[in-house]
Amino acid sequence: MALTGVLRPGFAQVRVLSMEDALVHYRDRIGLNVVSTGDDGRVYMKAYDEFDHHSIVLRECDEAGLDMMAFKVENEIALKEYEEKLLKEGIAVDHIAIGEQPGVGRRISFVAPTGHRFDLYAEMELSTKGPLVKNPDLWRTEPKGMKALRFDHCLLYGSDVDGTKKIFEDILGFTMTECIKEEDGTLIAIFLSCGNKAHDLALVRHEEDNKLHHVSFLVEDWTSIRDAADIITRYDISRDIGPTRHGITRGQTIYFFDPSGNRNEVFSGGYSFYPGDPTRVWEMPNVGKAIFYYEQQLNDRFMNVVT
Repeated sequence: MALTGVLRPGFAQVRVLSMEDALVHYRDRIGLNVVSTGDDGRVYMKAYDEFDHHSIVLRECDEAGLDMMAFKVENEIALKEYEEKLLKEGIAVDHIAIGEQPGVGRRISFVAPTGHRFDLYAEMELSTKGPLVKNPDLWRTEPKGMKALRFDHCLLYGSDVDGTKKIFEDILGFTMTECIKEEDGTLIAIFLSCGNKAHDLALVRHEEDNKLHHVSFLVEDWTSIRDAADIITRYDISRDIGPTRHGITRGQTIYFFDPSGNRNEVFSGGYSFYPGDPTRVWEMPNVGKAIFYYEQQLNDRFMNVVT
């Protein structure tokens, strides 16, 4: 399908308690490349199969969590249109100047009803370490660790899921591909796509706003999920659950924690979504099977531990 408007997730800025420990985790274990370090200490990273300058930003802080998630839009015209639409709906918009992050053009920023900050931008410089494009080998430098292909999505927790859903559907053009509903129709979890992935953003109803459940990285296949499990065990990384499979999205998965307590996922597979496809609906009595298809039940840590 021809992608227009919001193209894809661009980057996430994650707060970590120790940069030294975080670098071992994200660089050596997940397999991201360090692109640069800013004068303010922020570290910019990318997966080996990503073209843009960076997709993960680490910021050392005394509280773990997510500063913001940013989406790349088609062009400057689209960026201006989204700003106008947000303002028309009474949503405050901040401006982040060119170069606030290396290689990134101007950004607009808003806080969603769930309390999360989302940025939109149209321009980011290409990385000199991006995939080859002329007679290209599979990779420029040999992948390491879990061999993450790209930053894939975030799952976020907050109270006003309906309000955030409205912004992403009505203003930004996302589609709800899948959801979990109470018997009375209350949305408990929603999965939103701006393209033909099963999801680019997921939101779960939660009493506290602005919480991060996980940052997810795409890997190649089920074998890669197994290899990630081997790395998690070898280096005593705190594992949440998996390897297993989701009913929602049909993706294969393993969840684990970075040294600061932020949950990560490596993910493979998942169905393709196209405009006009019906929304897949899970009812609460089947929520265990929806989240963990094989186990058919949830663990308390997966539902309640957030940063």
